[in-house]
Amino acid sequence: MRFLSKLSSRKFWAAAAGLITGLALVFGVDEGVINTIAGAVVAASSVVSYIVTEGRIDRSALPRSRDGAEGSGE
Repeated sequence: MRFLSKLSSRKFWAAAAGLITGLALVFGVDEGVINTIAGAVVAASSVVSYIVTEGRIDRSALPRSRDGAEGSGE
């Protein structure tokens, strides 16, 4: 579960973008390609953050125990 929290971290995605950009510069990749890759990383981070956050919200909205909710009247 700790890894999923990293995927929703903006710091993690900024570090990933920095690493990818640095490697691209080292290997002499064209600046236009570097900008495209950085844009893709930023877009992907937005989507992943949204999905993980919505999943956590949905999970917290579920009842804790279905047995306790149905059997409480007995």
